[in-house]
Amino acid sequence: MNSTPPVSIDHERIKRAIREILMAVGENPDREGLLETPRRVAKMYAEMFSGLHSDPANLLDVLFTEQYDELVVLRDIPFNSMCEHHLLPFTGVAHVAYLPAGKVVGISKLARVVESYSRRPQVQERLTTQICDLLMQKLEAKGAAVVIKATHTCMTARGVRKPGSLMVTSAIRGLCRSDARTRAEVMALLHD
Repeated sequence: MNSTPPVSIDHERIKRAIREILMAVGENPDREGLLETPRRVAKMYAEMFSGLHSDPANLLDVLFTEQYDELVVLRDIPFNSMCEHHLLPFTGVAHVAYLPAGKVVGISKLARVVESYSRRPQVQERLTTQICDLLMQKLEAKGAAVVIKATHTCMTARGVRKPGSLMVTSAIRGLCRSDARTRAEVMALLHD
């Protein structure tokens, strides 16, 4: 099986599929309120899955030499993603930290990395580790930590139906994990 994502989103194929789904659930896709639904869903999927067609590593190509050896933290980065198990949204915030090793990155790039990884079929655990591992690799950081808090529609609107539940995941690498004082500091900075 080819794991390479398609070059672009096939809007026409999505529209046909959505039309079929509407018919399969007993709806009339030709009624006024649903006529434009396949087009709107195709447009939404193109946006929600745009991260499949980008490499977040490219966002961290421009680094700045800076002899800063304290934690860099960007908190409360909002994101929307799509649960790959039910194709329902999950939304939340990401808190990102890294311990530089002579190089820093523009803070907007950290938010763009979160955005890029979240714009694909995802699970929160993978999203958390992808962001953290990329920071370690591309920044050659001494340490990195990511904490993500999210609400999953697949749990709040269907199935067990537990609105208000919040899933929290973390990934901690390098000195942020191995050095007890650094770990305590980073966790204090990342949590509310």
